[in-house]
Amino acid sequence: MRSATPVGQIVRRSSGNVFADLGLPDANSHMLKAEIVSRIDKIIRERKLKQVEAAKLLGLSQPDVSRLLRGSFREYSLERLLRLLARLGHDVDIVIRELNSEQTGRLKVAAQGTP
Repeated sequence: MRSATPVGQIVRRSSGNVFADLGLPDANSHMLKAEIVSRIDKIIRERKLKQVEAAKLLGLSQPDVSRLLRGSFREYSLERLLRLLARLGHDVDIVIRELNSEQTGRLKVAAQGTP
């Protein structure tokens, strides 16, 4: 069953970046960090690690792992998040490509075998 949109409320399609949709500064950076943290969370789940075990691997405290996985990653730099991926046994490659147009470049995270 489809729910009706309340009268007077405007519904807009997402740009794909919730941080940009909310008008937050540094939206691309926030989205990139969120994607990296999501990847960290996926690795921890796939390995069936408890937060205490993950904390030991990552060099963090268990409460810090908990906060990170709940989305509190504002204080983490991109470099630090990438280092956490490396501590989980993943290579991180940064690829810089020139665009064939005048558009602004984009930042993205892609796991091997995914676009």
